[in-house]
Amino acid sequence: MIWEGLAGEVTLPPLNSFKRENFLGKVNMSRIVKFLIAILVCQIVGAIGSLFTVPSIPTWYATIEKPGFTPPNWVFAPVWTTLFVLMGISAYLIWEKGLERKEVRIALSIFVIQLVLNLFWSFLFFQLQSPLYAFFEIIVLWFLILLTTINFFKISKVAGFLLVPYILWVSFAAILNFSIAKLNF
Repeated sequence: MIWEGLAGEVTLPPLNSFKRENFLGKVNMSRIVKFLIAILVCQIVGAIGSLFTVPSIPTWYATIEKPGFTPPNWVFAPVWTTLFVLMGISAYLIWEKGLERKEVRIALSIFVIQLVLNLFWSFLFFQLQSPLYAFFEIIVLWFLILLTTINFFKISKVAGFLLVPYILWVSFAAILNFSIAKLNF
Protein backbone atom coordinates (compact mmCIF):
# COMPACT_ATOMS: atom_id res chain seq x y z
CA MET A 1 0.00 0.00 0.00
CA ILE A 2 1.32 3.47 -0.92
CA TRP A 3 0.52 6.50 1.22
CA GLU A 4 -0.34 9.29 -1.18
CA GLY A 5 -0.13 13.03 -0.66
CA LEU A 6 2.87 14.92 0.64
CA ALA A 7 4.64 11.72 1.52
CA GLY A 8 3.67 9.91 -1.70
CA GLU A 9 7.02 8.16 -1.76
CA VAL A 10 6.42 6.26 1.48
CA THR A 11 5.42 2.63 1.10
CA LEU A 12 3.55 1.16 4.04
CA PRO A 13 3.97 -2.54 4.81
CA PRO A 14 0.90 -4.79 4.66
CA LEU A 15 -1.03 -4.94 7.93
CA ASN A 16 -0.11 -8.58 8.59
CA SER A 17 3.57 -7.62 8.71
CA PHE A 18 2.95 -5.87 12.00
CA LYS A 19 2.67 -9.17 13.78
CA ARG A 20 5.49 -9.27 16.27
CA GLU A 21 7.50 -12.03 14.63
CA ASN A 22 7.16 -10.61 11.10
CA PHE A 23 7.75 -6.97 11.96
CA LEU A 24 10.76 -7.53 14.20
CA GLY A 25 12.21 -10.05 11.79
CA LYS A 26 12.33 -7.42 9.03
CA VAL A 27 14.03 -4.67 11.02
CA ASN A 28 17.13 -3.54 9.16
CA MET A 29 19.79 -2.64 11.72
CA SER A 30 21.82 -0.56 9.25
CA ARG A 31 18.79 1.69 8.67
CA ILE A 32 18.31 2.13 12.41
CA VAL A 33 22.00 2.95 12.86
CA LYS A 34 21.87 5.49 9.99
CA PHE A 35 18.76 7.07 11.50
CA LEU A 36 20.39 7.37 14.92
CA ILE A 37 23.65 8.71 13.48
CA ALA A 38 21.81 11.38 11.48
CA ILE A 39 19.89 12.59 14.52
CA LEU A 40 22.86 12.34 16.88
CA VAL A 41 25.16 14.33 14.58
CA CYS A 42 22.63 17.16 14.47
CA GLN A 43 22.06 17.03 18.23
CA ILE A 44 25.82 17.04 18.87
CA VAL A 45 26.16 20.18 16.75
CA GLY A 46 23.40 21.73 18.86
CA ALA A 47 25.13 20.67 22.07
CA ILE A 48 28.46 22.13 20.96
CA GLY A 49 26.71 25.35 19.98
CA SER A 50 25.16 25.54 23.44
CA LEU A 51 28.66 25.48 24.94
CA PHE A 52 29.16 28.90 23.31
CA THR A 53 25.66 30.08 24.09
CA VAL A 54 24.80 29.09 27.67
CA PRO A 55 27.63 30.92 29.49
CA SER A 56 26.76 34.18 27.71
CA ILE A 57 23.02 34.15 28.47
CA PRO A 58 23.19 35.40 32.09
CA THR A 59 26.15 37.68 31.42
CA TRP A 60 26.67 39.45 28.09
CA TYR A 61 23.31 38.57 26.46
CA ALA A 62 21.38 39.76 29.53
CA THR A 63 22.98 43.22 29.24
CA ILE A 64 22.51 43.99 25.53
CA GLU A 65 19.51 45.78 24.05
CA LYS A 66 16.96 43.47 22.43
CA PRO A 67 13.83 44.24 20.40
CA GLY A 68 10.38 43.75 21.92
CA PHE A 69 9.73 40.65 19.83
CA THR A 70 12.64 38.73 21.39
CA PRO A 71 11.33 35.41 22.71
CA PRO A 72 12.01 34.49 26.34
CA ASN A 73 15.31 32.64 26.79
CA TRP A 74 13.61 29.33 27.69
CA VAL A 75 12.04 29.11 24.18
CA PHE A 76 15.32 28.63 22.34
CA ALA A 77 16.39 25.23 23.72
CA PRO A 78 13.18 23.30 22.88
CA VAL A 79 12.89 24.99 19.49
CA TRP A 80 16.47 24.17 18.51
CA THR A 81 16.23 20.62 19.88
CA THR A 82 13.14 20.04 17.75
CA LEU A 83 14.73 21.62 14.68
CA PHE A 84 17.87 19.48 15.05
CA VAL A 85 15.69 16.34 15.27
CA LEU A 86 13.82 17.36 12.09
CA MET A 87 17.14 18.11 10.38
CA GLY A 88 18.45 14.68 11.38
CA ILE A 89 15.36 12.89 10.08
CA SER A 90 15.57 14.89 6.87
CA ALA A 91 19.25 14.04 6.37
CA TYR A 92 18.52 10.37 7.10
CA LEU A 93 15.80 10.28 4.41
CA ILE A 94 18.29 11.64 1.88
CA TRP A 95 21.08 9.31 3.04
CA GLU A 96 18.70 6.37 2.60
CA LYS A 97 18.39 7.20 -1.10
CA GLY A 98 21.99 6.01 -1.50
CA LEU A 99 25.38 7.69 -1.37
CA GLU A 100 26.18 6.22 -4.78
CA ARG A 101 23.82 8.83 -6.26
CA LYS A 102 25.59 12.09 -7.13
CA GLU A 103 22.61 14.26 -6.16
CA VAL A 104 22.52 12.62 -2.71
CA ARG A 105 26.21 13.29 -2.12
CA ILE A 106 25.81 16.92 -3.23
CA ALA A 107 22.71 17.48 -1.08
CA LEU A 108 24.32 15.95 2.00
CA SER A 109 27.53 17.93 1.43
CA ILE A 110 25.56 21.19 1.39
CA PHE A 111 23.69 19.98 4.49
CA VAL A 112 26.96 19.41 6.35
CA ILE A 113 28.28 22.84 5.35
CA GLN A 114 25.16 24.59 6.62
CA LEU A 115 25.34 22.52 9.82
CA VAL A 116 28.89 23.78 10.40
CA LEU A 117 27.76 27.36 9.70
CA ASN A 118 24.91 26.88 12.16
CA LEU A 119 27.48 26.05 14.82
CA PHE A 120 29.73 28.91 13.74
CA TRP A 121 26.87 31.40 14.22
CA SER A 122 26.70 30.52 17.93
CA PHE A 123 30.44 31.09 18.19
CA LEU A 124 30.26 34.48 16.47
CA PHE A 125 27.20 35.76 18.29
CA PHE A 126 27.78 34.45 21.81
CA GLN A 127 31.46 33.59 22.15
CA LEU A 128 32.82 36.57 20.21
CA GLN A 129 29.82 38.66 21.28
CA SER A 130 29.51 40.02 17.77
CA PRO A 131 25.93 40.39 16.55
CA LEU A 132 27.25 42.19 13.46
CA TYR A 133 29.55 39.35 12.32
CA ALA A 134 26.86 36.86 13.26
CA PHE A 135 24.34 38.73 11.10
CA PHE A 136 26.55 38.53 8.01
CA GLU A 137 27.13 34.85 8.71
CA ILE A 138 23.43 34.08 9.20
CA ILE A 139 22.70 35.50 5.75
CA VAL A 140 25.13 32.99 4.22
CA LEU A 141 23.65 30.27 6.46
CA TRP A 142 20.12 31.15 5.30
CA PHE A 143 21.07 30.77 1.64
CA LEU A 144 22.75 27.42 2.34
CA ILE A 145 19.64 26.21 4.20
CA LEU A 146 17.56 27.27 1.18
CA LEU A 147 19.95 25.45 -1.16
CA THR A 148 19.83 22.36 1.09
CA THR A 149 16.03 22.46 1.18
CA ILE A 150 15.77 22.76 -2.61
CA ASN A 151 18.21 19.89 -3.14
CA PHE A 152 16.43 17.73 -0.54
CA PHE A 153 13.04 18.45 -2.18
CA LYS A 154 14.40 17.17 -5.50
CA ILE A 155 15.30 13.86 -3.85
CA SER A 156 12.55 13.52 -1.23
CA LYS A 157 9.60 15.82 -0.76
CA VAL A 158 9.25 14.69 2.86
CA ALA A 159 12.91 15.52 3.58
CA GLY A 160 12.44 18.95 2.00
CA PHE A 161 9.30 19.69 3.99
CA LEU A 162 11.05 18.71 7.22
CA LEU A 163 13.48 21.60 6.67
CA VAL A 164 10.77 24.25 6.24
CA PRO A 165 10.44 24.95 10.01
CA TYR A 166 14.23 25.32 10.15
CA ILE A 167 14.43 27.98 7.42
CA LEU A 168 11.44 29.78 8.92
CA TRP A 169 13.09 29.87 12.35
CA VAL A 170 16.43 31.00 10.90
CA SER A 171 14.56 33.72 8.98
CA PHE A 172 13.14 34.94 12.28
CA ALA A 173 16.58 34.57 13.91
CA ALA A 174 18.13 36.68 11.14
CA ILE A 175 15.60 39.48 11.76
CA LEU A 176 16.23 39.23 15.49
CA ASN A 177 20.00 39.18 14.94
CA PHE A 178 19.80 42.27 12.69
CA SER A 179 17.67 44.10 15.25
CA ILE A 180 20.09 43.30 18.07
CA ALA A 181 23.06 44.42 15.96
CA LYS A 182 21.27 47.67 15.10
CA LEU A 183 20.25 48.37 18.71
CA ASN A 184 23.74 47.78 20.05
CA PHE A 185 25.88 49.66 17.52
